[in-house]
Amino acid sequence: MSAHLPTLRVAHTADLEPDERTAARALLYRAFDDMTEDDWEHCLGGVHALLREPSGLVVAHAAVVQRRLLHLGRAWRVGYVEGVAVEASHRRRGYGGAVMAEVERIIDRAYEFGALGSSDEGLAFYAARGWRPWQGPTSALTPTAGVIRTPDEDGSVFVHAGTAALDPTAELTCDWRDGDVW
Repeated sequence: MSAHLPTLRVAHTADLEPDERTAARALLYRAFDDMTEDDWEHCLGGVHALLREPSGLVVAHAAVVQRRLLHLGRAWRVGYVEGVAVEASHRRRGYGGAVMAEVERIIDRAYEFGALGSSDEGLAFYAARGWRPWQGPTSALTPTAGVIRTPDEDGSVFVHAGTAALDPTAELTCDWRDGDVW
């Protein structure tokens, strides 16, 4: 492997070096105009896949965190993908696929299924990787109002079902969190 190619590191949030955590956060803020501290918080507490250049620049990132999603009358333990980004000058080199392959491996080995909320720009990327758009209604379990519909998220939630018996036309409800619930 050439010394100028990025190296892949997979680590839990607790095991990231401070500079890695700072570099990953900075990448996400560069990649997303509407990035918030809540969005960054959603990436923490799980496993990160980072591609880092020898200079230290993180050029790709994805994280998988545990969430509970309600579907067909039960709460599923789900690997939820967060913070997928590739440095603008490094796109179309397979780096997004490299970090996604790692989080998909983790999902396949540790969770009942995977899920994510996609931006419009990411829809084709996830579909090409075999992720399927959720066809049914989406909702969130709120702390005060119970289950509420999240119609703005319909069509942007994707699942990586693995062996889980899911009905993609039925309702899918996420657990509550600050910021964007999906």
